[in-house]
Amino acid sequence: MRKTIFPVTRVHEPLQIDIEIQDGKIVDAWNGGHLFRGFEKMLRDRDPRDASIITQRICGICSTAHGVAAAYALRDAFGLAVTENGELLTNIIFGSDIMQNHLRHLCLLVAFDYVKGPEQAPFIPVQPGDYRFSKQMNDKLVADMLQGLDLAVRAHEITTIWGAKAPHAQTILPTGVTTPVTAERVLASAAITRQIAAFVDEVLLPDFQLIAETYQEYYHIGVGYGNLLSYGLFPLPHGGERTFKAGRVVNLGDVLPVDIDQITEDVTYAWYKDRTTAHPLEGNIELDPDKNGAYTYVKAPRYEGLPYEGGPLARLWINGHYKQGISAMDRLIARVIELKMICDLMLEWLQKIVPGQPSLTAYTPPIGGSGTGLTDAMRGPLGHWVVIDNYRIKHYDIITPTVWNFSPRDAAGLRGPAEQALVGTPIQDADSAIEVARVIHTFDPCFSCAVHVMDGRGKLLKRIF
Repeated sequence: MRKTIFPVTRVHEPLQIDIEIQDGKIVDAWNGGHLFRGFEKMLRDRDPRDASIITQRICGICSTAHGVAAAYALRDAFGLAVTENGELLTNIIFGSDIMQNHLRHLCLLVAFDYVKGPEQAPFIPVQPGDYRFSKQMNDKLVADMLQGLDLAVRAHEITTIWGAKAPHAQTILPTGVTTPVTAERVLASAAITRQIAAFVDEVLLPDFQLIAETYQEYYHIGVGYGNLLSYGLFPLPHGGERTFKAGRVVNLGDVLPVDIDQITEDVTYAWYKDRTTAHPLEGNIELDPDKNGAYTYVKAPRYEGLPYEGGPLARLWINGHYKQGISAMDRLIARVIELKMICDLMLEWLQKIVPGQPSLTAYTPPIGGSGTGLTDAMRGPLGHWVVIDNYRIKHYDIITPTVWNFSPRDAAGLRGPAEQALVGTPIQDADSAIEVARVIHTFDPCFSCAVHVMDGRGKLLKRIF
């Protein structure tokens, strides 16, 4: 039996999932992103200094990740150094945005796979499923999740204090941040962070431990390959090691180093003209929306030919903070743990920034060069690759976490990580297939990051081939 789920709700932008069910289990899966990614083409011939601002418009939920990756790429291309305050402030802006993302994901996009939402928008219609909590406990969990959403707004206040607005911070540059450090900004940010940290400790972590105890079978569902990838997150000042170190794991083996030259993009099953693999710094791939056999605009990034999963679970596993498992439920628990860790890091950084010290330095862009900006983001590894010629962007390539996690098959026939994680998932009711949502949502998919440029009626806006 083949079933199509489109659109998948409570994700960022359109995602189609096709599953093959036999004997009550998924035996095969395909995930498709149905909007074209266009930002790399929009960046051509622009001043490279615009990249941190323009790329943030890719998404409204994880915008600062693109601003940071673009700043890193320009820092690499221009051969620049960042001030100590600038590095810490970049981490603070980015960290606060990750806090709001994790709160929104946990308290809205995924909790209501297990908690029955109230009979009001945006929770209706309620997807049929095996909701197991008593009414009293369910009502408490609903109230807790709504409190978490309020605190997500407060986290965005920190982003605004240092980034001027949220989403789409305006102050991130290759050499630092334009916002000066003041005691008032530090105190306000610390107060909000402590409020969020208390909620995570006292409410959110116990709530998700309860969800995990009630749905223990999800520790054995959504497992996937066991290939994990992280570029690292939150560099320390003066070129130090990142707070979350980079690394990769193959089939849950030892932590291995990352060599970015081993990253390629495969388009065998994506709607691009035939060219199976290319390095991100190589030429652009043209669209082919009528390509036979293709089922997505999402490319298939591979490291030495293998698909890799990224996200909080991968980061915590690689850094030794969580090694219980790599299931759907493990992804949720890891995200809550990471949220608490980031709250603690935010308070450390706020204590280290020094009022009156420079938060950035001036620079003059060279006529040309190339650079790579790597960071982890909310959902996993994010990379920006840029080539500059005659003071203008000649080539730009972005590989987002959702492209890693929701890649299609490649030339070797290997499924993407989310496709693989669905295989073996038991389905009680094919009409509801709530189990699919429970697995897919744990990756926190963001298809506004993966593909772009179409209106809601499917009308062609402009050809930019």
